[in-house]
Amino acid sequence: MQEWLNWHAWKACVPDEGTEGSNPSPSAHFDDDIGYRMSDERPARTPSDQEDIAIVRAVLEGDTNAFALLDRKYRRKLYGLIRAIVGNDDDAEDLLQDTLLKAYRALGSFKVEYSFEKWLFKIASNTCIDYLRRLRFAHESLDLDETDDDAPKRQFADTSVLQPDEQMIKSERHEILSAAIASLPDKYRIVIELRHKEELDYTEIAERLDLPLGTVKAHLFRARQLLLKKLEPYRHLFEP
Repeated sequence: MQEWLNWHAWKACVPDEGTEGSNPSPSAHFDDDIGYRMSDERPARTPSDQEDIAIVRAVLEGDTNAFALLDRKYRRKLYGLIRAIVGNDDDAEDLLQDTLLKAYRALGSFKVEYSFEKWLFKIASNTCIDYLRRLRFAHESLDLDETDDDAPKRQFADTSVLQPDEQMIKSERHEILSAAIASLPDKYRIVIELRHKEELDYTEIAERLDLPLGTVKAHLFRARQLLLKKLEPYRHLFEP
């Protein structure tokens, strides 16, 4: 977690333009939207997959209490994903319940040749994305009714009033970084938070979001580029 507050750690993740490795691989691509699709790949079933399928079949055959097994198995992972996407504990808890309810109601449409875990996380990510779109639309509607002078504006903290206390400086850095991350487009913010807050590796992020690995790497690369630009005016706060 300390790398969040270290300028050189961020800079090392984004090589200078024109140097080898400064761009993602040609196979990586940037999506115009942040919707996630179920991959067409059908990997061999793991013991966990087989267990999930057995539980799903039990639920569909009338043992509705068996769904609690899936709830317990995936609740923590689901919450971590949802929390990273929406950035709010209360909303994350509500969306977690919505996700589980949607999954329960849609069990009849689940195809056993696919991974139940990927199917469940697809429901979670789409539920969050729908929520963020509704929220964004509501904010945009409110903004139309306000003048420019009255419209709320996100501001970074004024670094000129920093106290010399190290704890105060650390708090200031955290506030600035959090604001910078929150201002990223959702598709970049989500992968940054999963990588650096949830501490997932690239493969885990790809699995959680049902995205190609190359896309995850490309999103992270672009997100770090944007963060460096946003943090440049505060570079002196992040250097050792």
